[in-house]
Amino acid sequence: MKRNFIIRMIAFSAVLMTIFFSCGAAKERTSDNVEHRSDTDENANLRFSPDSAYSYIETQVEFGPRVPGTEAHRLCGDWLTEKLKSFGAEVTEQKSTLTTFDGTRIPMRNIFARVNPDAEKRVLLLAHWDCRPWADQDPDPEKRKNPVDGANDGASGTGVILELARVFSQESEGTGIDILLCDAEDWGEENNDESWAMGARYFVENPIYEGYMPSSAILLDMVGAHDATFMREYFSQLANPILADKIWAIAHSLGYDNMFVNKMGSAINDDHVELIKGGIPAIDIIDYREGEGFYSGWHTSSDNMHTISKETLKAVGTVIEKYILTGND
Repeated sequence: MKRNFIIRMIAFSAVLMTIFFSCGAAKERTSDNVEHRSDTDENANLRFSPDSAYSYIETQVEFGPRVPGTEAHRLCGDWLTEKLKSFGAEVTEQKSTLTTFDGTRIPMRNIFARVNPDAEKRVLLLAHWDCRPWADQDPDPEKRKNPVDGANDGASGTGVILELARVFSQESEGTGIDILLCDAEDWGEENNDESWAMGARYFVENPIYEGYMPSSAILLDMVGAHDATFMREYFSQLANPILADKIWAIAHSLGYDNMFVNKMGSAINDDHVELIKGGIPAIDIIDYREGEGFYSGWHTSSDNMHTISKETLKAVGTVIEKYILTGND
């Protein structure tokens, strides 16, 4: 996934201005050293299992790199669909053939699911499940033409969302959860913003439900690495500062200030940008480290299961679970 590290005041900013009323300023970071959530009575009922999320990530990786057009991609897509159905979710697939920046024709497969489909208020959780076709950031030039395993960049967000789907699968009341597993996010070219996030763009341009508008939309991307840092992403803060406030406040209440750093981060070109341009004010929870950029395994052969931390998965999963339970009013 290509990322935009420099904030560019382009025409997209005008689109954002039609969506939000004011940009909330990020608050000061509260703590740098807290590692575990507090064990209050309120939090004791949180059911997210990092072991379960980890196993979902591991299963995806075991298929091999999920590059569109490969057998691993097809088999993993089948597994994701069936796993969501096993949780009782209503699943709809969007399939198409898209043309990439280099002229390659690839099969695109978005997977959309609904948990508690009769609920009026709906939270949209999304992640991309495809893999980068080339490890173009690998320090070893010999490996740069190989596809990546995408344990963190792709599978981690998908694994967390699958676990949340399991957790809420027995709920018959309350907030409904929509899930969008985007395809064709990572087949892009540097300095070509339109070459990325093709699956998310297709979803916006070809809505499954006319006028679809969730109450909130949260993208999870690279949410599994050791020592992860989640700062407020720039476009997210412009589009939906109230939602960002709630998420970072919940993280603070759970003792995750060391990961959810409450300060402004970079502007990042990701799937949420396509939703924002389509009128859905989404935010992106993504690992970005001040002074470093993305974690060292980004777009390299090192993006494998060794990079995945259950503690990071637990932090992200419980923050989102608590938001769905209590923080989305």
